[in-house]
Amino acid sequence: MTLPWFPIALAGVVAIAATVAIERLGGRLGGVLGTLPTTIVPASLGLAAVGSDASVRDALATVPVGMLLNAGFLYLWRVVPARLPDTTLTVRLAAMTAISLLAWAIGAFAVVQLEAPLTAVGLTPAWQGVIASAVLMGAGLVACRDLPPAPKGKRKVAIPTLLMRGALAAAAIATALILSQVAGPVAAGMASVFPAIFLTAMASLWLSQGEAVPLGAVGPMMLGSSAVSVYALIGAVTLPLLGAGGGATAAWVLSVVGISVPAAMLLARKRDGVPTSASPTATR
Repeated sequence: MTLPWFPIALAGVVAIAATVAIERLGGRLGGVLGTLPTTIVPASLGLAAVGSDASVRDALATVPVGMLLNAGFLYLWRVVPARLPDTTLTVRLAAMTAISLLAWAIGAFAVVQLEAPLTAVGLTPAWQGVIASAVLMGAGLVACRDLPPAPKGKRKVAIPTLLMRGALAAAAIATALILSQVAGPVAAGMASVFPAIFLTAMASLWLSQGEAVPLGAVGPMMLGSSAVSVYALIGAVTLPLLGAGGGATAAWVLSVVGISVPAAMLLARKRDGVPTSASPTATR
């Protein structure tokens, strides 16, 4: 069994960069920067190198559906902690991880099972992507309407800890890919949208900085991840039209200028809302 090691390693690098951005810049700007289109770029180039124009369009059109599912995964990290038992940070993190992954697995299974029926009634992958991208953008704006405080991290993180974050994200991606190769098409579909970087960011920030830092980053990450969806929709057109390099560059620039930059500007002007987690463990 062979695995594509470049995207696995890139996932580790992006996981480190995303968590450092949130720790150093706070959840608002860091959340947007941590969700810039990154791993999607080499993935789209790989698709263009081995697939036809039609397969590239269909594959990229499914990305927004996966990002919408992952936005729901992220949102659970804002609303569930306040409902967890007031116990130790580690126990709460374990419970939060289990709940969010279970909810994601149920959602991913439903998405995979519904894809064919939706296509059969005329809702093509392209239309599914457009609708999912619009819903994701709206959900991100709603999540950022009343933002909880989004503080910077106060604790210095050692280099071995940063490397461990990258290793965990890479291991999660590798595990998902292995399952996709041995467990059939449903597992492959679920693996393609596994939120490895989001999970690593939330869990590692929770452990190293307390609950408040990742809590404040959820809304900005949801809104910022819209740029990935927009990259995919634009790339579905520009990669076949302009070629892999030019098409990917055009899609990246347009998605960042059209989504990431306005999102960062919008969030920079907003005031903090009411914190959604009042647990005494939130700042431990």
